Amino acid sequence: MSAAEGPLVVGVDSSTQSTKALVVDAATGRVVASGQAPHTVSSGDGRESDPRQWWDALCAALHQCGEAAHEAAAVSIAGQQHGLVTLDAHGEPVRPALLWNDVRSAPQARRLVEELGGPKFWAERTGSVPGASFTVTKWAWLAEHEPEAARSVAAVRLPHDYLTERLTGQGTTDRGDASGTGWWASATEAYDEEILARVGLDPALLPRVVRPGEVAGTVRDGHHDLPFSRGTLVAAGTGDNAAAALGLGLRPGTPVLSLGTSGTVYAVSEHRPADPTGTVAGFADARGGWLPLACTLNCTLAVDRVAALLGLDREAVEPGTSVTLLPYLDGERTPNLPGASGLLHGLRHDTTPGQLLQAAYDGAVHALLGALDLVLDQDADRTTALLLIGGGARGTAWQQTVRRLSGRPVQVPQARELVALGAAAQAAGLLTGEDAAAVARRWKTADGPVLEAVERDEATLERISGVLSDASPLLERGPHNR
Repeated sequence: MSAAEGPLVVGVDSSTQSTKALVVDAATGRVVASGQAPHTVSSGDGRESDPRQWWDALCAALHQCGEAAHEAAAVSIAGQQHGLVTLDAHGEPVRPALLWNDVRSAPQARRLVEELGGPKFWAERTGSVPGASFTVTKWAWLAEHEPEAARSVAAVRLPHDYLTERLTGQGTTDRGDASGTGWWASATEAYDEEILARVGLDPALLPRVVRPGEVAGTVRDGHHDLPFSRGTLVAAGTGDNAAAALGLGLRPGTPVLSLGTSGTVYAVSEHRPADPTGTVAGFADARGGWLPLACTLNCTLAVDRVAALLGLDREAVEPGTSVTLLPYLDGERTPNLPGASGLLHGLRHDTTPGQLLQAAYDGAVHALLGALDLVLDQDADRTTALLLIGGGARGTAWQQTVRRLSGRPVQVPQARELVALGAAAQAAGLLTGEDAAAVARRWKTADGPVLEAVERDEATLERISGVLSDASPLLERGPHNR
């Protein structure tokens, strides 16, 4: 390892399927070591993971970083949002965590919205209208379906909270991740006792919300198998999207489209969002501002599944299709169709497998772009380049589909692992006193090639919108409710 110019920091991305750790030079943003280890997620109607796997993966990823991790002066953990982690009095999981893409709580989400003031109440109170992804609906599901487990819960955490607490011994979270629970009031930036009482959750079971720039704690001695020195500073951490926004050094008005297991569009805003339609989630960011965001459940994983079913490489798309494929393989969040399944319309004798694959890309991107204008502030420049990030961002088929359907220039940052880099920037800010986004801008993480704008493919967008509208009754019933 070559000498670093500044202190070393560690940024962690504990995502749905793996944990990644980066050791970064706080002065330059150079990644000096990295590691990664996988998780498993259950299949079927639910999506669950044992939180202890996340810890084991974190240990494995950091040990892959070698001596550099031991030299780190600060660490921050970013994690998948919304997951419900329930712990007993000894800090052990009561049951596997219910993940963000577990849609079994859709009935509880509908009931909560209806019984507690309707969509407008929720949007004004929490910034978001909760769907099945939100933690509050998962707690309501647990209390209804597994009441004995719910009664034995001594602490409720989000995924990144769980890992941070195992480092420090203290139950903490941050405003960015807390804003995705459905029980944190964005207007007052505090837990909402009325909502908590409605779902029977004692606020004493929740973590303390750490302020932006505040130290969450230090690495405790003798309680872990990690290569950190005792006293290493631990930042608040945050949810994965808020961390990616930090990692890009986002300024207000710059749109981001993230292509991962889920797809998201978001932008930093100085205005507290409150969308009563529920399309835009009014999340807080990790700095004191806001991160209006729209999310789809089905993105790269769904398109890759279609490619596998067709026996094609994911890049083997062909133009000229009039087929519409709505790839709602896991239900859907945007549009809010938790019981939906995939839908194919317009198939002909001369339709090719490559055209079917292109239709899957089009269907995934259509949903995200439909929410983009709602995410941006009204005075935002609609010609600003769209930052394309996530696992799919370097795929040519993804790039060209986003470019064709958005009509915008598309910029692909060269920096990889932006969630972990954002966490590292947050950790670096503890040492330098800088705003974490300013740290990332100094590291030039958003630099990358810009693909020029092309004419927007209005015909394809209108065709997909028409099929979605016509098929709404079928999609709302779902495959199990014919």
